[in-house]
Amino acid sequence: MNKVAIVTGSATGMGATCAINLAARGWNVTINYTRSKKEAEETYTKVKAQGVEAILVQADVGQDADCRKLAAETLSEWGRIDGLINNAATTVFQRAGDLEDVTPEDFDRIFRVNTTGAFMMSRAVFPAMKRLWEESTKRSAIVNVSTNATLTGNGSSLPYVLSKGALNTLTAMLARWLSPAVRVNTICPGFIQTRWMLNGVGEIEYNKMKENEEQRTPLRQAGTPEQMSEAALFFLTEASNITGQIIVVDAGDHLGLLPR
Repeated sequence: MNKVAIVTGSATGMGATCAINLAARGWNVTINYTRSKKEAEETYTKVKAQGVEAILVQADVGQDADCRKLAAETLSEWGRIDGLINNAATTVFQRAGDLEDVTPEDFDRIFRVNTTGAFMMSRAVFPAMKRLWEESTKRSAIVNVSTNATLTGNGSSLPYVLSKGALNTLTAMLARWLSPAVRVNTICPGFIQTRWMLNGVGEIEYNKMKENEEQRTPLRQAGTPEQMSEAALFFLTEASNITGQIIVVDAGDHLGLLPR
């Protein structure tokens, strides 16, 4: 039987790319969305075109009941869960240095989705992953999606960066607590060429950021969803002796922009 993965926030961007690339490797995939139904249906079609099975589940990972629903519907369809990519996230775009530009409500919502959501999803899938290990010694994997802003401090907002820093710590704890049945690792993307980024910062700032990446990072390139997917799928499908690790995927941006 095919292996099975849940990819949260997989209607668009990196999440969609991960779902499609997993399908190309022969995995069945649960595609998750909160509001972007049309885009999720398009991703579903692309996943199915790879010759595997897929289901589409609307769920808000900031709600425990929805996290449990995602796991339950996946198990109902295939009876197993081999992988989870905690990709779903939210933010607000805060003016740098303006401490009044975010509210306590922003902190609550962002942490609820980005950090608590990843915990709740991991908790929801763990019983199935543990059972798989006990019955067959097949080890499952969880991949969290953080950000290089936890190293650079140049994120969309203070609560977003703090929520991802907490996610990095969650990775280490879950890697200990869920072993030996589950490996838990994290990738920290830098700038990614996505609609989410474009809509968040606007076309002028987006183009400026992209140009900066292409001209001043060590690798002279702006990240793509495909490149982020490469790293996430490495942890999910190949890194059999790695757990509790955080890898930065940002063309070397965290090293500091090179002088012009």
